[in-house]
Amino acid sequence: MLSRVADSLYWLSRYLERAEHTARVAGVHLNLVPEQPAEMNLGRWARVIQSLGIEETGTAPLGTSNVLDMICYNPASRPSVVHCVMAARFNARQVREEISSEMWEQMNRLYHQVVGADPTINSDADHLAFLDKVKEGAQHFMGMTDSTMTHGEGWRFIELGRYLERAQSIARLLETHLTHFEANFNAPGEEPDALPYPEWIGLLKSATAFEAYCKVHTPAVLPRLVADFLVLSDRFPHSVRFSLDRVYGALAAIAENAPSQRGQTVVRVAGRQRAMLGYSQIDELLGQGLGPALASIREECDAVHSGLHQAFIGYPVEAALGV
Repeated sequence: MLSRVADSLYWLSRYLERAEHTARVAGVHLNLVPEQPAEMNLGRWARVIQSLGIEETGTAPLGTSNVLDMICYNPASRPSVVHCVMAARFNARQVREEISSEMWEQMNRLYHQVVGADPTINSDADHLAFLDKVKEGAQHFMGMTDSTMTHGEGWRFIELGRYLERAQSIARLLETHLTHFEANFNAPGEEPDALPYPEWIGLLKSATAFEAYCKVHTPAVLPRLVADFLVLSDRFPHSVRFSLDRVYGALAAIAENAPSQRGQTVVRVAGRQRAMLGYSQIDELLGQGLGPALASIREECDAVHSGLHQAFIGYPVEAALGV
């Protein structure tokens, strides 16, 4: 596969995953604002942009309107949903011959829904309707991808982009939450205090995990079980471990077709991550410090991204020729 094609498929997937994640996080917090007392809403939007990996700039207070403009509507803002969808469509257009007609039509449908949104709307209901369109549109695209595209090398690069972005997003989301809402993980059955309790539910909903968590564990949201579910579940598609398992599987399949030893280094990095989480217990991670462990996972994901680019996208011609 041409490196430019691989690069476009990879970034198409990453941008679309990022748009969906941002839309979900924004929607959850919009719903939390009227439900929480004023003291819990202090700094809420600062926490949101931190959880999305956005550096806060300027001295103006962060309110609902300016944050939503930054992360949802403003096409000039790189973290925004609109920018991510536009970038995903641009990459899809570069590889139009590699994706199915259904995928291209769905991408166009989502693009026109997003760029046609009115950024001046003030109603929470209208904001939520916009965010729902983004989430549903991205999910429809990925469903069409899995059902209409040959599961070959191109599909593997789409898998890589989707799950590498997801692993980093969930790790950062949980890491940010832990810095603002401490929990007594040493008491396995202890629930969080009444005041931040809805924030733990919001954390699960931001990872589309609330209902799945309740089915696996209990309707009572216990911080230790939340951390275990979001980090170490091998069956939930939005857990860190599940995502890194998919990253490793996609990389290993791609590396089988790479000439020489190109790609084996990045496969080993992904394999080390996968093995670490596969053999870890939540008590071990909590004992070491869950925040630092999540930061390390994000750094390793950055290393996988860099190694992927060096091995399969930005490699020198000599490497491809085996010189």
